Amino acid sequence: MTITAYIGLGANLGDAQQTLQQALESIAALPDTSQLAVSSIYRTAPVQAHGPDYFNAVAKISTGLSAHDLLLRLQAIEQRHGRLRPYQNAPRTLDLDILLYGSETVDDADLIIPHPRMHERAFVLIPLSELDPEEGAGKLMGDKKLEAEGKMKQVEGKAQNMVGGAKDSLKG
Repeated sequence: MTITAYIGLGANLGDAQQTLQQALESIAALPDTSQLAVSSIYRTAPVQAHGPDYFNAVAKISTGLSAHDLLLRLQAIEQRHGRLRPYQNAPRTLDLDILLYGSETVDDADLIIPHPRMHERAFVLIPLSELDPEEGAGKLMGDKKLEAEGKMKQVEGKAQNMVGGAKDSLKG
């Protein structure tokens, strides 16, 4: 059985756009997983933190991995990109979050799905609604999307799209 899941990607240290592209390739290479779509990349100021602007995107995937297995594999990808967790909201080489995992809810010590703060984050709402404006994810947004649009700056181009082998390069 496969589940459609949405993964939030963010980075604000190093070559953040290149890191996002590499992370997308790593996610698409996970076992029993295929990348269905990738939002545009957006540049946003850090939330409740200081540091360089973030580059953010959302990937829509189909996976046969359990939510917890997917989390462990995403954390391994973060680690390969030098992710450190010195304090809450610290600048990041890479941040990967499971936003939605089908219609499932999870609430345990390791994982909360839907992501508990996604409805507060323009850098999640806009790319998520870009991928799914009419169904599931888009309906979750409601009027929050309109509030968030003024806070976002879209970076030209799309993240590399692995669907059907087509690759759209980042511009800029």
